[in-house]
Formats: sequence, structure tokens, C-alpha cells
Amino acid sequence: MQMSKREQAQLERRLVATLTEACETAKAQVIGFSWLTHVVDYARFPTSLKVIWVFETQADQDRALAAGQDRYMVELTAMALQACDLTLERVDALVHFDSEQQCQRANAGNWPQRLARVYASRG
Repeated sequence: MQMSKREQAQLERRLVATLTEACETAKAQVIGFSWLTHVVDYARFPTSLKVIWVFETQADQDRALAAGQDRYMVELTAMALQACDLTLERVDALVHFDSEQQCQRANAGNWPQRLARVYASRG
């Protein structure tokens, strides 16, 4: 069932609020983590939802993932989605990790372009 524009806007506001809380929590716990964002096409929701956790450098990202902090970030994402009354079977499938360094290298620091090319096109 398609969501109305009003329902989409309400959900978007809830997602921003709960993901912002997750972001602030992670900043205090994960060295090198910088910010997060999400992309979604509400015509294909919830399968189009992607949450992207962004590190300063590729080395920061690699260290965090090697230390298993990706599980912590997936857990924070799941809690944020639950706070929005969204229960998804595979939260780990919608969580992605990236870095400022990779965006600079591949997209000259243009995040809107990177998000559209890399994440919006993924399943």
C-alpha cells in the first residue's frame, strides 16, 4: 500500500530524529565516525531504504569494521527504526559504510552525487 505524501513526510521526520540520535551516540563511541545519512524512494519503501554511516577516512572505517563496530552501528540503526515503528527482518542489509576520503576520491567531495550514484541505485 502506497503512503500518502503526508505519511511520507511524517515518517521522514521520525527517521531524521531517530537516526540523529543514533549518530550522536556513535560519535561518542566510534573513533573516526563522522556522520550518517539515509536515502529512500518511498515508492519502493521499505526495500529502498539505505542508511549510510560515514567515516573521516578509509583507514578509520577499516579499523572500526575490523573491531566489529559495524555490529554496534547496525544495532543503533535497528533501534532507530524500531523507534519509528519499523520492523525490518535484515537491518544489516540496508546499512552501508563509507568515508569522506572515498567520496573525495570518487566524486570530488560531492555527496549528493555519490548518494545518487552509489546508494540510490542499489536494490
